[in-house]
Amino acid sequence: MSFEKILIVEDDLVVRNLLQSIFMRHKLPVSVAGSLAEAQAHLAREQFDLMMLDLRLPDGDGLKFLEQVATIPERPLVVMVTGFGSIESAVACMRAGAFDYVLKPFSPSQIDVILRKAQTYRQLVKVNNLLSDNPDDEDALLVGRSPAMTRLRQLIDRVAPTDATVLVTGESGTGKEMISREFYRRSPRRGHPFIKVNCAAVSQTLIESEFFGHERGAFTGATERREGRFELANNGTLLLDEVSEIPPSLQAKLLRVLQEREFERVGGSRTIKVNVRIIATSNRDLMSNVTKGEFRQDLYYRLNVFPVHVPALRERTEDIGLLADHFLMRFTRKHGVRVTGFSDSARAALLGYRWPGNVRELQNTVERAVILSESGRPVSAAALGLPGDLTATDTDSMAPWGETEPVGIVNDGVASAAGGPSGLTDGNGQVLRLEELEKQAIRAALRQTSGNRTQAAAALGISIRTLRNKLQEYRDAGDPIDAGVESEV
Repeated sequence: MSFEKILIVEDDLVVRNLLQSIFMRHKLPVSVAGSLAEAQAHLAREQFDLMMLDLRLPDGDGLKFLEQVATIPERPLVVMVTGFGSIESAVACMRAGAFDYVLKPFSPSQIDVILRKAQTYRQLVKVNNLLSDNPDDEDALLVGRSPAMTRLRQLIDRVAPTDATVLVTGESGTGKEMISREFYRRSPRRGHPFIKVNCAAVSQTLIESEFFGHERGAFTGATERREGRFELANNGTLLLDEVSEIPPSLQAKLLRVLQEREFERVGGSRTIKVNVRIIATSNRDLMSNVTKGEFRQDLYYRLNVFPVHVPALRERTEDIGLLADHFLMRFTRKHGVRVTGFSDSARAALLGYRWPGNVRELQNTVERAVILSESGRPVSAAALGLPGDLTATDTDSMAPWGETEPVGIVNDGVASAAGGPSGLTDGNGQVLRLEELEKQAIRAALRQTSGNRTQAAAALGISIRTLRNKLQEYRDAGDPIDAGVESEV
């Protein structure tokens, strides 16, 4: 990120000219002031990235002026320059907000070092202000041992070290952003910014400014110059999340940036060059969008240099158990609930569900179940609360979770109403929904404990509150399975 305007506030003509020549050698625009009054006039008219400020000036104290500059919303970084240096004055300047402190006489190489430090610092500050939602390290783990995940890891290992543009596709909730971050983490650019822009979440009227930035006065409300995501990602990686949502009016400009690696800010005329690696994601069939005329074909091919498809969770069922255990460990620590794994019926429910929301839905389901579960007990199927109409109807789709378990174990240790594996089917041999199996388990537990709800809840591995809620559900639905049961002790 290059500085665009530098202000030199120095009354010594020789020093002023030396600083100006150093910055001009870097092709940086410079304004000069020989007094504090001239400096104030410049700051009132323009926005500066860096200011070289003399400590002693004919019309005032540079340190007091530094304190005034520190109150400006888009203030420049300030480097104090003095020929009368002392430890006390250096400490006072740094406390007042100076970025650095340099003594006269100085060499051009000293100023070069300060300039590089200031440019790097300014980019890091802006990037850190932007990235307030970085995921935990645990979110970055690629959990899974299925063939699909093995192939995905191999692709990442092969492509991450390159600068190839990557297009990550897959259904919502499959972890496309996590995969994108993994490409970044294993790349030579991992020490530089990783910037994300959610193309679906940005207003179409502001998305160009979000991408490329804007100059002061470019539109109503643009009171200050602002760098866009491409500029903030310079030398790093830019994630275009849900790239299919970019409006057609912006697609041509995006194509030019991808081809030429240069752009102009909204309302500006200066061409800004960037060195950015692009990773894009989409939950849509982009080629279908191209056919419909909703997405530019040339932009699609520019993005689709290296396509990566993230499989749906139902396509890698052998990973469901590993992911569930991973999330269970995380959320028991987060919420301070000591559950003892998953009950047999909970495992059957997890493996039998279709997971239309993929890994994200599994994660949210496990977190909710941990919160609802009693400490010291396993997570039950009731705590998972999975809908019965999205369960798998063939047991072949249920991949093994650790050791193979009997499919008939579905009620947390309480015998099913029909007894044994046959309790999974109705009189016509049709597989029962999980909600019906759950009801049978509760009915059997109440029968086995002679209506004692506390004992029945313990046998089911759920809290008494959860059992009461379930019984109320059944009563509201006109099926009071606890009719005649009075005791809760």
